[in-house]
Amino acid sequence: MDLLRNVPFVCVLLPLITGIACAVLPRRGSKFLCFVTVLVLTGANAYSIFRFVSGAEPFTYPMGHFPGPWGNELRSGPLESTMALCLSLTAFLSLWAGSGKAGVHIPRGKQGLYYSVVCLAAASVNALVYTNDIFTGYVFIEISTIAAGALILSRQDGHCLAGCARYLVMNLVGSGLCLMGIAMLYGQTGHLNIDSLRRSLSSPPQPLPISLRTVIVLLTVGLGIKSGLFPFHSWIPDAYSYSTPASGALLSSFISKGYIFLLVKIVVRVFGLETIRASGVCPVVFAFGAAGIIMGSVSATRQSDIRRMVAFSSVAQIGYIYMGIGMCTRDSIIAALFHVAVHSFAKSMLFSSAASLIASSGDRAQMDSLAGSGRRNLPAGIAFTVGAMSLTGVPLLGGFLSKIYLSQAAIAIDTFHAVAVLLTLALSTFLQTVYFLHAVVNIYRPKEKSVHSEKQGILSGAALCAMALINILLGTASVPLYRALLSGFLQF
Repeated sequence: MDLLRNVPFVCVLLPLITGIACAVLPRRGSKFLCFVTVLVLTGANAYSIFRFVSGAEPFTYPMGHFPGPWGNELRSGPLESTMALCLSLTAFLSLWAGSGKAGVHIPRGKQGLYYSVVCLAAASVNALVYTNDIFTGYVFIEISTIAAGALILSRQDGHCLAGCARYLVMNLVGSGLCLMGIAMLYGQTGHLNIDSLRRSLSSPPQPLPISLRTVIVLLTVGLGIKSGLFPFHSWIPDAYSYSTPASGALLSSFISKGYIFLLVKIVVRVFGLETIRASGVCPVVFAFGAAGIIMGSVSATRQSDIRRMVAFSSVAQIGYIYMGIGMCTRDSIIAALFHVAVHSFAKSMLFSSAASLIASSGDRAQMDSLAGSGRRNLPAGIAFTVGAMSLTGVPLLGGFLSKIYLSQAAIAIDTFHAVAVLLTLALSTFLQTVYFLHAVVNIYRPKEKSVHSEKQGILSGAALCAMALINILLGTASVPLYRALLSGFLQF
């Protein structure tokens, strides 16, 4: 039996089983089992990439006795495995870095349930990456929504309650739009299997019928809402900034990226880039992405709470991804997926290190209260600095290459896209320099009065160092990742 063919199934089924076990195990046992599960997922996805690099071909895995289009299927190829590895590794490091505060923020009797929900989220994100059935994707969209709401509520205070309510209202609207789009698509084609949909839509009538345009709009807007695309981002600040450090990191760098990859799968594999361009949705997505970059950056400059600053920064970074998707070319979508990886590692590191800086400042998150926190907690200060520099676009870090790839993709299209992207990148880089430089300078300036400082745990500090190293590698040794994305896209 070939182990490679079982990896997608294991990545979905294993966390579902261990999630049930975590709910009934003692606190230490559930934490250990959750960590082992996410680590196994990371190793399994790394094994898949190794096999694909060695010459293995993409394949589908039937989830039962009937192959597609009658039965449910998972699909694995270089692109799916690469994204699954990046997201699984991000989840592991986020849990590792935020494990110390989980015992403080989550009631002792509910920590097993917390790790159960993390396993549920891991199963749903892997399912979104590997699914070859669009309705199965919708099922796990709903599971992700439930898991994300529980992650926000795990820290039981008023801010989290309000943030969870806003999150659920917006995300249920997005889920409803996705379901309407899937139902209309099924009514027009009679298929839910992605390969069958692709064959059915390979030669759509020209001009595109209004029904097909409506499906594309519904699916794009629905997944855009769920991933935080401007102007549907109002749920992000409260949901990301007030939840536990591990939850904030998972929400911003792990769960939201599953929705984005499912959208890329729908754009490329279900409809195809030509059909998407003919639908007229690309300029709108491009405009929303560019607007999100600017408005998210402007909002971040106005924040005095470091957690909300990092949360509004996520709005801008999601804008980069959607600006790449909105250009609707092979190179722009690869650039967007590269930024998914960069943002996942950088944002999880920023949320985790910001929580450590707050803990070393007497649990105060205001900028003025964080003076000297980078000195008191050196690993967190270094990690926050590296993450801020990466997302700003400092050379030798991953964010710099993301902006280079997006610029190259825009220049290859036409003058309008080139000018629009370059101006947006220039303005956003200036704004990001303003708010990130202000934060970095502030955490290192001397503090006049001593404050109660919570020491950084060794394991959390090691996780932050690992995240910082990955961000540096993304800027200095990213060729294998880019080649994997390109190879995977060509076989997608």
